[in-house]
Amino acid sequence: MQRPSILVARAVFPEVLERLRAAFDVEANQEDQVLAPAELARRLADKHGVLTTGAERIDAALLAACPRLRVVANMAVGFNNFDVDAMTAAGVQGTNTPDVLTETTADFGFALLMATARRMTEAEHFLRAGRWTQWRYDLFAGAEVHGSTLGILGMGRIGQGIARRGAHGFGMRVIYHNRSRLAPALEAQCAAQYVSKDELLAQSDHLVLVLPYSAESHHAIGPAELARMKPTATLVNIARGGIVDDAALAAALRARRIAAAGLDVFEGEPRVHPDLLAQPNVVLTPHIASATLATRRAMANKAADNLLAFFSGQPLPSPVNAPVHKKIR
Repeated sequence: MQRPSILVARAVFPEVLERLRAAFDVEANQEDQVLAPAELARRLADKHGVLTTGAERIDAALLAACPRLRVVANMAVGFNNFDVDAMTAAGVQGTNTPDVLTETTADFGFALLMATARRMTEAEHFLRAGRWTQWRYDLFAGAEVHGSTLGILGMGRIGQGIARRGAHGFGMRVIYHNRSRLAPALEAQCAAQYVSKDELLAQSDHLVLVLPYSAESHHAIGPAELARMKPTATLVNIARGGIVDDAALAAALRARRIAAAGLDVFEGEPRVHPDLLAQPNVVLTPHIASATLATRRAMANKAADNLLAFFSGQPLPSPVNAPVHKKIR
């Protein structure tokens, strides 16, 4: 029987490549070249599967150029790089990697909240520049975290993890808004209260965004939403670029309409809006919320598990569209 041929679109752990090579003919990209759409299509033209990282766009145009493609395994929870309808229509299975990064990402989200509230980046830059010459009562005085109100927009697994950290670790009042309200037992576990989006914006001392990106959530935080927030509030985005209007956020930070922001994701990343780079009251990190070696290894292995399950006809660990099983050709 013909061995399936797959592309691993970006660099990945060598041991994961070895797992894949035991079952497939693998074209790897260990030099980690970012593949432009035309180059991705060229490399996938004769492939049956691909392991992607969330940056590779899988849309109708690419699918038309890759008639043999049967499965795309995203090494990410989010899959806004997938045109799911086009994939399903073309008989192409999509998968992602939920669960394995929940706690790590929640850890990072809370760390970013702390760094933002306590002005750690500003303080470090000040110290490194040799400007610290004496103690002062208000030197980089930031916002309280313990006992404050933590707002969460998007209450999936990661949002729930952040809620538990805030409520149980820091005695915070936790409020949230979500497309659908959590079951009472889950609300109790998170010590979280459901509120409207307007109430969330108005009441939060620290607002954390953990909602998936979609056309509906594009610019969910824009000028109007920022205007509803407290001038002392902080905003943290560990969800996806595009959920926040970065230009509007930069303007709000410059005018001190909100106190500070912490961002791990950006519109059009890896490009960062230049107005954000110019603001001292924002903590910026390069999309690293899931970046521990253990978690990234688990993500890569789950993507590999999905590929192996697909081609062996086994149930998929984490499909994102209706199951598709077609013979390779």
